[in-house]
Amino acid sequence: MRLTGKVALVTGAAQGIGEATALRFAREGATVVCADIQPCAQSTADRITQDGGSASAIQMDTTKAADWDRTVSEARERYGRVDLLANIAGVVALDGPDTVVGLTEERWDHVVGVDLKGVWLGMRAVIPSMIEQGGGRICNVASMAALRGLPNLAAYSAAKGGVAALTRQAAIEYAADNVLVNCIAPGTIDTPILAGVQPQDLATFASSHAVNRLGQPGEVAAMMVHFFSDDGDFLTGQLYPVCGGWSIK
Repeated sequence: MRLTGKVALVTGAAQGIGEATALRFAREGATVVCADIQPCAQSTADRITQDGGSASAIQMDTTKAADWDRTVSEARERYGRVDLLANIAGVVALDGPDTVVGLTEERWDHVVGVDLKGVWLGMRAVIPSMIEQGGGRICNVASMAALRGLPNLAAYSAAKGGVAALTRQAAIEYAADNVLVNCIAPGTIDTPILAGVQPQDLATFASSHAVNRLGQPGEVAAMMVHFFSDDGDFLTGQLYPVCGGWSIK
């Protein structure tokens, strides 16, 4: 088990990539704080403890600095430290136009707030204690939308591009403090966010990948483990596509 003895804070842990990551971290020996704006993150924590692991759940809004401060404080009070932060919580505006002209200010603020501001607030909340304890690891989740021009993803692409840039900036800023910061750019992953997508559109998404299928949440979680384990000791400031070969097409 590659994360034995580590305390990991995972946002978006109620479902999708966040849920898969929390479960995988636990199987790798980590104690996991499952955070989500939805109270059902408790079910993820319950699955971990039922399987003999160590976990707790906390309901939080990643766009609120006070929620981040409370979450990190509670995690440190309960477990003594936070070694790993998986910044996964995110949204995509699939229920309306996400174009430069079609976006409303409210929708822009919501997408950028969750997908970019939330990542910044998370790093701001954990880095001081990581420095104090001698180091830590952070992995932010961007998207292939940060690397490709994709239709109807204006706010989402802007936010995820910001995540990639912010990752590089934080990596160079805090490397001397042994805080390593990396970023994953998933392709289209088969998560509940795709529940309303038409089958023909799902087929188009799958064909974007060289392997001609959608990705699975656990495949993103596996890369997260790599960054957080001893195998990631020499990695910081990297954006790694987990995209079934989409990035090479």
